[in-house]
Amino acid sequence: MRYNVFLVAIIVLFVSSCNSIEKEQDKPYVVMLSLDGFRWDYPDKMHTPNLDYIQKIGVKAEASIPCFPTKTFPNHYSMATGLYPDNHGLVQNKFYAPDIDKYFSIRNRNAVEDSEFYFGEPIWVTAEKQGVKSASYFWVGSETAHDSIFPSYYHLYNDSVPFERRMQGVIDWLKLPEEKRPHLILLYVQEPDRVGHVFGPDHANTYSMVRYLDSLVGVLNDKIANLPIADKINVIVTSDHGMGAISKEKTNHLFDIVNQDWCEYVDGGNPVFSIEAKDQYYDTLYSLLLKQKGITVWKKEDLPRRLNYGKSLRVKDFVVVADSAWSLLKYSDKKAYSGGTHGYDNKNKDMHAIFYAYGPAFKKGYVHTTINNIDIYPLICDILKLNPAKIDGNFKNVEALLEK
Repeated sequence: MRYNVFLVAIIVLFVSSCNSIEKEQDKPYVVMLSLDGFRWDYPDKMHTPNLDYIQKIGVKAEASIPCFPTKTFPNHYSMATGLYPDNHGLVQNKFYAPDIDKYFSIRNRNAVEDSEFYFGEPIWVTAEKQGVKSASYFWVGSETAHDSIFPSYYHLYNDSVPFERRMQGVIDWLKLPEEKRPHLILLYVQEPDRVGHVFGPDHANTYSMVRYLDSLVGVLNDKIANLPIADKINVIVTSDHGMGAISKEKTNHLFDIVNQDWCEYVDGGNPVFSIEAKDQYYDTLYSLLLKQKGITVWKKEDLPRRLNYGKSLRVKDFVVVADSAWSLLKYSDKKAYSGGTHGYDNKNKDMHAIFYAYGPAFKKGYVHTTINNIDIYPLICDILKLNPAKIDGNFKNVEALLEK
């Protein structure tokens, strides 16, 4: 009798274990690759066979609209959290945060790893909280703890790591034993942003980089296709923003327009700044900026609602952005830029980015209207069957991308 009870218990445990393993093996995967500064229309301007192939076997959005300001750190963290910069804390690439009395800069390692600058719940934290392992290869925000949680696997940013090695790192994670394998992987590549800044969006060198990146997408796709779990992997290829052409002839210098001593803080960089005025110079500063050709200035409280920007304490009295194709630099002794830049009003289509995806969760051969990048977070949550945190994005805006 005792032996029979023991045997039944062993069988129940075995069946339960098998069911658990089978259930784990059925869980979907998401791999998201961001190609920094990959403008929405680059694939229309040159041959990108691997992105074209993704469109054929999966989905493409006409474009992905970044949040304002159309800068790298604010938008990568918006994609990760589903929040506008106003709500996730990274309101610029460089800014003073009065709420914590600290300065943030993307070049400052201590600041980048300081959790006090970051609000919201990034997608890898949402996953980890719900028992889904995650991994990040250089995604903004993944180098610091949120609710004391890091991705299961992550790397500190090092721009010298070859892109091919980063791609292989993703594959290596996907080859881990099931109990160690991440089901959410985020990967960042800093091109074609850099070449776009130097040469502009319509230069042969930029086109060459775009074609090279497209070939890397093909390598990643091929390596994923050769994995035993390939039929469970969903791949997203997107970007944080686009790139606009600029010339030396269209350049303003902020401190030629207003006196630097009138400003308490000046956050940001070409072509968008946030300025805190000293009280006695508030009106003078505003009136002079308002008269200047080639820029648009808003009082914080007058920012257009469509920008979803300006409620944060970290946004200063005035937001000043250069008009399209113009540069705005702080000092007149600084060398004027040519080539390209970003940070403009997000209604400027040159600022729009790409979005391609394929895998078992996505439709086949489907072209979607333009999406907002804050809707990527709820999209991933739906694929991975995660309960989303409080966000500004809305899954309904992107659910047509998915097979249902």
